[in-house]
Amino acid sequence: MNAPETTEIQASSLSDQLATMRQALAGSPITRRIAWASAAILAVIVATSFGQILLNRWNQPFYDAIQRRDVAEFLHQLVVFAAIAGGLILLNIAQQWLNQRIKLRLREVLTTDLIEEWMRPNRAFRLTHAGAIGVNPDQRMQQDAGHLSDLTTGLAIGFVQALILLVSFVGVLWTLSSGFVFHVAGHSIAIPGYMVWAAFLYAGLASLISWLVGRPLIELNSDRYTREAELRHSMVRVNEHIDAIALADGEGQEKKRLSLDLGAVLTAMMRIYTAQINLAWVTDTYGWITVVAPILVAAPVYFAGDISFGGLMMAVGAFNQVHSSLKWFVNNIGAIADWRATLMRVADFRLALTETDTLHGAEGHIELAENADGSMSFEGLEIKSPDGCTRLTEDHVRIKPGEHVLVSGDPGTGKTLFFRALAGLWPWGSGRIGMPKGETPVFIPRTPYFPPAPLREVLVRSSDEARKDDAALKAALAEMGLDHLAGSLDRSARWEHELNDDEQRLLAFARLGLEKPRWIVIDEALDTFDGATVKRILAMLEKRLPEAAVVNIGRGLHNHAFFPRALDIVKREGGEPLRPPRMRAGAIEPPPATPKRKKAASSV
Repeated sequence: MNAPETTEIQASSLSDQLATMRQALAGSPITRRIAWASAAILAVIVATSFGQILLNRWNQPFYDAIQRRDVAEFLHQLVVFAAIAGGLILLNIAQQWLNQRIKLRLREVLTTDLIEEWMRPNRAFRLTHAGAIGVNPDQRMQQDAGHLSDLTTGLAIGFVQALILLVSFVGVLWTLSSGFVFHVAGHSIAIPGYMVWAAFLYAGLASLISWLVGRPLIELNSDRYTREAELRHSMVRVNEHIDAIALADGEGQEKKRLSLDLGAVLTAMMRIYTAQINLAWVTDTYGWITVVAPILVAAPVYFAGDISFGGLMMAVGAFNQVHSSLKWFVNNIGAIADWRATLMRVADFRLALTETDTLHGAEGHIELAENADGSMSFEGLEIKSPDGCTRLTEDHVRIKPGEHVLVSGDPGTGKTLFFRALAGLWPWGSGRIGMPKGETPVFIPRTPYFPPAPLREVLVRSSDEARKDDAALKAALAEMGLDHLAGSLDRSARWEHELNDDEQRLLAFARLGLEKPRWIVIDEALDTFDGATVKRILAMLEKRLPEAAVVNIGRGLHNHAFFPRALDIVKREGGEPLRPPRMRAGAIEPPPATPKRKKAASSV
């Protein structure tokens, strides 16, 4: 019972994406460390700019000494250069160290925030029913968040450095070019700040052309990351199902599917490379022209004899600094396009997470409440899904503490959907579900969940004292026919890989016997066992949990002495199915969540 695949996530705007990233930063205590590191790197950049001004001023006496063939002054200027260069090297190393720290902390903030939003109750489950945005969340949180941190730090620091250098050298270049006089046909023409205007015009034209040529890279990069995610997902899926694939001789078919996914990645990369080549024509041509551009701009004044050779080199150095600051956009157009694409993936993913609370917001929701008398009840319960409406044949049902109830139905009627509704995972529908007040039901799905931890922690999740009772743990395993695991209590493993499906379910029931909950809800976990195993499990429940209420959702082929009461699940004819959701990724603040009862403990 899956949500419709036609779920739409509307693309958000740049302002929305930046706003949600600000929210992620604002909610983290690590943000203060980033702020202090940013202030320190700003101070380093300012000091570096001052050093660059000193280095630019050094040009005139150095080159004038060369022009005069003054050896003593030449050697003295070399000493001055060594002092300035040494200081700039120290500042450069400090800037690199701070750069790395900011990248590290920014990635920590973003990834931690995404994980926290993803792991809020029921969100990860609902995201899987939200369409394409819910595919491969691992890549968005791990790879994309890390890449966004690196790009954001590098681009932000580079932009601030370029801006400070621009402010520092515009005044220098304006002063140097204030005396530039052009002699044309016997007339003298003075243009105040001539080289400043030349630098702005030159860099502005190049930036405009670069943006027009490089803009397609934003969409192309986003498409490439999507294709990469699909290829990675396909490879992981094959690895997880390799036994079934081998038994079915499915390697050839899977190879074709992987080849198609790889082909999509290579096609996306080829489009990017073509766009990058087009951009390279602009940036490389521009770079070579820049080698002689400042000299060409100042040459008429120098040949007219209005400035010395040292003055020319000083003006050229200042022009290059101003121009270097102005061409920051040209040099980083590819990185900016990559940053926009990555920001879009990470920000839209976070926005989608906040909107999963109201997925199918236009639909009615099942009322979740608590019963003061300690019973479980269903009043007019109807559960919506894309396949229709699932309901019990009885409109008013009350299950008392200690009661054993079998809930059965034909295949396709929505038994697992009913289980999810009881667990609070599927809220769409109508009616009321009342859970026993003060109780924490345990839910046993068809495929139990075990963390990669020592077996004793898998068996007992809440009590350290109970974990130390090896005899009780081994007895619970033996009772379920899992004696061979008795020597593995302190071994940590991925148990879903080491145990077959039946062993995993038996381990879940062994854990149930140790935890002794008062309410248990089972989803078809008994249906896969043979009669002898079912009797063993029911005997354990009678022995260890004689007062527990057990609601078993299954086929109805089990011990009717243990389940004296039966309920039927059916599809309601003519019921309106769950409509495709339309999530608006542009909403920043998460809408009010559906009222929820206390989160139940679960083996899910």
